[in-house]
Amino acid sequence: LKCFFFLKSKIFHIHICVLLMHSMKYVYTASTEVPNFPDFVAVVFVDGIQTEHYDSNTKRAVPTQVWMNQVTADDPEYWKRQTLYWEGQEQYGRVNIETLKERFNQTGGIHVIQVLNGCEWDDETGDVNGFGLISYEGEDILILDMKAQRWIATKPELLESQHKWNNDTGWLEFMEHRLTQECPVRLKNSLNYGKSYLQKIDRPLLSLLQKTPLSPVTCHATGFYPGKAVIFWSRDGEDLHEDVDRSQLLQNHDNTFQMSVDLDLSLVKPDDWPRYECVFQLSGVEDDIVIKLDPAVIKTNWVKNPSVPTLLVTLSAVVTLAIVFIAVTGILVYKKKKGERLKLIAIVLPPVTCTVPVKDKI
Repeated sequence: LKCFFFLKSKIFHIHICVLLMHSMKYVYTASTEVPNFPDFVAVVFVDGIQTEHYDSNTKRAVPTQVWMNQVTADDPEYWKRQTLYWEGQEQYGRVNIETLKERFNQTGGIHVIQVLNGCEWDDETGDVNGFGLISYEGEDILILDMKAQRWIATKPELLESQHKWNNDTGWLEFMEHRLTQECPVRLKNSLNYGKSYLQKIDRPLLSLLQKTPLSPVTCHATGFYPGKAVIFWSRDGEDLHEDVDRSQLLQNHDNTFQMSVDLDLSLVKPDDWPRYECVFQLSGVEDDIVIKLDPAVIKTNWVKNPSVPTLLVTLSAVVTLAIVFIAVTGILVYKKKKGERLKLIAIVLPPVTCTVPVKDKI
């Protein structure tokens, strides 16, 4: 359990806590006629990190993290068994696409079905949740309610499947066993194999960014791990819900994360800036990481337009140098007489200052 958001005043403090759980997700995508893409791809994620991969081209389940090779020490047949499992799911995927094409009265072309199932585990309370979801053409069509042990169809074309699966007691018991018993064991084992990586803590680089003086100020955090974190603006210690815009959590190429939150300054008086601060809270770190709203620390690529006097002086200097250069090298007079030496006569014009009025604003 991690306390993230807080509200405080001179009289009382209120902490709002959120439950953070470890997760294992099995995801497969079956498709037809997608150029340069396998007909079937399966991946496994542990706490958002990919640990396993299988596709219809290679026909092999393989680890995508070095530490996942440790699984064979406890289970030498693990990868062979996973390969057989995904081969079976690949066949189901093809059959399901054909079934859905019939249900939706579709023909050939590109069609995609995605299946997600897995589990969540709270390492403090021991609570376990199982989940399942099937999507077709980017829309959720069947959702598993694990606690109620039933499937829910979101479209009338899938009511037949809903009725069939909900009346198949053996299927529901299999899903419950796989998602609430087998899955948590695999999740715990994976967390143990990758504990040096999965349980590491990387603090973020926190910065204030702004495009122009009239743009919102963005509080940007990047390079942190794990991805269980929140970022928010506060005024006098109170979390702001208005005049702010939070971004989604994004994963970096090195598997760390980034996120940001914008603050609209249009209603913030300059004298009130010291009352605002950006707060970042990371799972596993007790102390908040805070940066105050201060013009001196805001980073920007914006360059102020030069004023009229400054621009006039600059243009005058440039024009003057150009005219002098032309005058010195411009007019050459050669006189050549018998017995006389060549003489170079340079006619030098006096410098001329040319001022060009330029408007500071359009």
